[in-house]
Amino acid sequence: MSNVFDVKANDLLGVVAAKLKEANVEKPVYVDFVKTGAGRERVPLSRDFWYMRCASILRQAYINGPIGINRLRTRYGNSKGHTRHRHEHVRAGGSIIKDAFDALEKCGYIKKTKTGRVITPSGKSLLDKASKEILKESA
Repeated sequence: MSNVFDVKANDLLGVVAAKLKEANVEKPVYVDFVKTGAGRERVPLSRDFWYMRCASILRQAYINGPIGINRLRTRYGNSKGHTRHRHEHVRAGGSIIKDAFDALEKCGYIKKTKTGRVITPSGKSLLDKASKEILKESA
């Protein structure tokens, strides 16, 4: 049986984001108008940014779970560098990640434990089925 490790991450995220969009994962109103962190200059350009981020968080919970907001803030952060300044890592904003966790918990794909968020069997099934579809298409 195929799983997340058998396919490329970009291919998997696109398919899972489409499935999350079909499943009506609740998108906060403010997501289209805010930056994702202090290290960014502009808001995300992609209209499906929210669903791609939710798919990425779901994949991270599958691979690295249990996982928390602070670890993901570091993961999605970037280096804030200008021509004259030193390049320093800046963590991403936490509210988008927290709201993504809440939306995925409401759908039943992630659950909260003492040590962080872990993926549920239905979330694991969603990712495994998506990876199976990708392998079937590429064959």
